[in-house]
Amino acid sequence: MKRISVLGALLLFSCVSAGANAEGNCPAGFYPIGGRAAAGCAPIPGNGRGQQQVPSAPAPVWEDRWGAIAGDKPQGILGFSTGFPSEPAAQQAALADCASKGGGRCQIENSYKNGCTAMIVGERVYNIASRATVDEAIASGIQKCEEVDRNCVASYSACSPPVRIR
Repeated sequence: MKRISVLGALLLFSCVSAGANAEGNCPAGFYPIGGRAAAGCAPIPGNGRGQQQVPSAPAPVWEDRWGAIAGDKPQGILGFSTGFPSEPAAQQAALADCASKGGGRCQIENSYKNGCTAMIVGERVYNIASRATVDEAIASGIQKCEEVDRNCVASYSACSPPVRIR
């Protein structure tokens, strides 16, 4: 019976710990550095303890921008607008530009948002293409024009990129 009591006491004492430390007497999240004469502890990389977290920058906020092209086809007059905060505002500005150049029957030909547009003119037809970049808009418009016409060239191009507001 005494033997069981001694074993029980040993088992009980082995389960109780007096504030155990991690490797080499370092607290959890740290590891030992240096030698016997100059021993110390350093934070384990990537565990977040002992390291200041750098706050991430807030996500950018963008505001849309619109552009438009208006035309009076019989007179061959065009009006343009870029950089407006809404489609109706861009369209009104393009119509006003067309009218200020003498257009009497100006109509919206195209409006675009956060990108670029290009007007491509051939010998008999024209077309308008809108894409992410001016180069893409011109290339797309010329390809479409050359399917039905020849001597296709860009006669107008512009962009209305979004504006970062924060």
